[in-house]
Amino acid sequence: MTTQVNKYSDVSFWWNTLPAELTTANRPALTQDIDVDVAIIGAGYTGLWTAYYLQKRNPQLSIAILEAEVVGFGASGRNGGWCSAYFPTSIDKLGRLHGAQQARAMQDAMHATVTEVENVVASENIDCDWQRGGCISFARSELQRERAQDYVKHWHDWGYTDADYAYLDQDATNAHGYASDSLGGSFTSHVAAINPAKLVRQLGSIVESRGATIFENTRVTQIDPHVVTTAGGRVSAKFIVRATEGYTPQIKGMKRDIAPIYSLMIATEPLSDEVWSQIGLAKRETFTDFRNLIIYGQRTADNRFAFGGRGAPYHFGSSIKTEYDRNNKVHNSLPGVLAEIFPAASGAKITHSWGGPLGIARDWMASAGLDSDTGFAWAGGYVGDGVGTTNLSGRTLADLITGTASDLVTLPWVNHKSRKWEPEPFRWIGANAGLQAMTLADASENRTGKPSHIADVVGRFVGE
Repeated sequence: MTTQVNKYSDVSFWWNTLPAELTTANRPALTQDIDVDVAIIGAGYTGLWTAYYLQKRNPQLSIAILEAEVVGFGASGRNGGWCSAYFPTSIDKLGRLHGAQQARAMQDAMHATVTEVENVVASENIDCDWQRGGCISFARSELQRERAQDYVKHWHDWGYTDADYAYLDQDATNAHGYASDSLGGSFTSHVAAINPAKLVRQLGSIVESRGATIFENTRVTQIDPHVVTTAGGRVSAKFIVRATEGYTPQIKGMKRDIAPIYSLMIATEPLSDEVWSQIGLAKRETFTDFRNLIIYGQRTADNRFAFGGRGAPYHFGSSIKTEYDRNNKVHNSLPGVLAEIFPAASGAKITHSWGGPLGIARDWMASAGLDSDTGFAWAGGYVGDGVGTTNLSGRTLADLITGTASDLVTLPWVNHKSRKWEPEPFRWIGANAGLQAMTLADASENRTGKPSHIADVVGRFVGE
C-alpha cells in the first residue's frame, strides 16, 4: 500500500515545497498485534531523532513508530524553521531549582545541539535549506533597546560572551537587516534557518532505511505499561516513547499533561533582489524583536518571507481541529506586522497561510525522561522551540533507554515532571488571559514608551 501524502501540501508552505520523492512512501497502517523492543508514538522530530540515535547506540533494536497521520504532519512540518538553542525555561529558574552549574550545562547542551543537527545534516546529505545565519533581534524603540542591552548583559553575567550573545548598535544591526525604527539589537550565532518539512521527511526515510518500521494512519488511543493500543492492533514493547507534543491531550488520561497552543504563519511570494537590498538578511538570519507577544521570521532559500506569531486563542478542552490551523484575525494581521518591520515588503503577495498546535507544559519546562519500572519514556513541552530541542531529546532518550552513561542523562530537564494543567474552564481562562496580557502589554508600551507590568502576571502564572 502506498500512502499519497501530496494531499497534505496545504499543511504548510514547507510541505508545499517538498520534491516528489518526499511526498510518497510505502507506509501502511498497523493491522495486527506486534512485539518490538521500542514503540515510539509520533513520527515528528522527537520520535524520529529518538529512533535515529537508538539505531546508532544499538542497531539490533526493533523499533516501531506509530503515527496518527503521516511523517511530519504536526509541528515538525509547520514551524518557523528555526533550529535554535532557545530553551523555554529561563536559565535563572534552572539555576534556582538545580544550581548554577546545572543551569549552565543545560544551556551549553542547547548550544551544542545546533552544531549536532548541523553535523547530521551534512553527514547524512540532508537537503533542508540549512543556513546558520544566526538570529537578529531588533530593538525598535528606546524601551526595546534597553531590553536588548539587559538581555545580553544577563547572558554575559552567566559567563557567555559576544561570541554567543552580542549587543549591537544601530550600524551593526543594520549590517544584518534594515528594520524600521531600529536603534540596535542583539545577535546570537546559535540559530540556523531550515525548511523543517524537508528535514523531517528525510529523517523518516533514514531511520526507515536502517530498519525502523513506520506505521502511518495509526492513531494511538491508550498507553499502558509495555503496551500501546491502536484501532488496528496492539504493540507490546519493552520501552514506549511518547513523542506527541501538542497532540498529547488526544491520548486517554493525558488531557491535562500538555496544553496545545496554536502558532500561525504566512509566506510571501519570492521578493526581488532590489527589495532584498532594502531589507538585508543576506545570510538568511532569522529575526524577531523585543516586543512581548512573540513574532518570528526567516528569509527562505527561495527569497520569500516566512513569518509568524502567536495570537491565536487556546481552544476549550485542549481541542485540536483542522479549522484551527487558519485564523482570519491573526493571519490578516501578520502581513501588516511584517510590513511595519520591513516596509520594503509592503504589498508583497501572501501565497501561503497555515498554523498548528505546539505543546506547553504547565510550568513551561520541557522535559525528557524514562520510568524504568514501566518502560515509559517521554519528551516534549518545547513551547515552539522544538526543532533543536527535539534532537537533544532524541540523544537523551537513546542514552536512557540503552543505559548509556553520558552527560546528557544528568541534565536538569531529565525526568522532570511538570504538574498538570488546571481543569476547565480554568485552563481556558488562564491560557487566554496570558495571551491577552501580552497583547495589552505591547499596546501599553507602544502608547507610553514605558515598561508594562501586565506581562509580570504571565510570569507568575507560568512560575518564572
